[in-house]
Amino acid sequence: MSVILDTPLELFPSRNPDEVSMIIRAVYKQVLGNPHIMESERLVSAESQLCNGNLTVREFVRAVAKSEFYRSRYFESCAPYRFVELNFKHLLGRAPQDQAELSSHIRLCIESGYDAEIDSYLDSDEYQQKFGDNIVPYYQGAQSQVGSKQVGYNRTLSLYQGYAGVDSAFSGSRLVDEVASNQGGKIVLPSKGGRLGISQDATAKTFKIVVKGAKFDCPRRISTSEYIVPGDRMTPQIQRIHRAGGKIVSITEVA
Repeated sequence: MSVILDTPLELFPSRNPDEVSMIIRAVYKQVLGNPHIMESERLVSAESQLCNGNLTVREFVRAVAKSEFYRSRYFESCAPYRFVELNFKHLLGRAPQDQAELSSHIRLCIESGYDAEIDSYLDSDEYQQKFGDNIVPYYQGAQSQVGSKQVGYNRTLSLYQGYAGVDSAFSGSRLVDEVASNQGGKIVLPSKGGRLGISQDATAKTFKIVVKGAKFDCPRRISTSEYIVPGDRMTPQIQRIHRAGGKIVSITEVA
C-alpha cells in the first residue's frame, strides 16, 4: 500500500519554520482530501497565525475545514452521506461506526448548520484523545484499532483511495449501503477510478426519509411524514424539509 499519513505528526513548542511548513502541508493533505491547492487558495492568515504560535494545529484544522475550499467541494457538491463520511475521514481519520452515528451528524448539520457539524468533530472527546491540540489528524485504517470492530477497519479502508486519490472526485457515498445494513463490504484496494466496494453508488439508490413536524392547520399537532427520494435528489429534499421546520428522524435505503 502507498505511503500515507497514518502515524502521528506533532508540532512541538520548539518548532522551526521547516517543521511548521511540514505540518501545514500535512493538514491540507489530510483535511482537504489530497487536492492540488493553488497559491490563491491557501489560508495565508491562518498559516501565519500557526507560524506565530497564535493558533494550535487543531484550530488550524478547524479553519481549513470551515474554508470555502472545503465547503464548496464537500458540502455544496456532495450528497449528505458523502459529506458526513468524509468529515469522519478527514477530521477523525476513520469511517462512521454505524447508521445512528451517521444519521446524528446529518441531523446536526441540517438543524444546526455547517459550522456546528465541523465543530462536533474537533470539539469531541475522541478528537482530544487521539490528536489533542497539536497532532495532525491521520488515517486510522492502516491497522485495526484496539477496542474497535473489524467492520470499522474495513469501512475506513474502503474510504482510502490511495496516495494519488482525490476525495472530491466522488460526490456519492461509498458507505451508505454497508452502514445502513450494518454489514462490512468486501475490501478492495485502491484502483484507478470508480467506486471501491461491491455496491452501486448511493446516488443511484432510493431512500426513505422519516420526518416529524407540526401540522400546518394546527401548530400543536405533530405528524410523521415519509418521503421516498432518489439518492441524487437527497440534498434539495432535505433542504425543503428543513425550511418547513421538519425534524428528520431517520434516512434508510429502500431500493
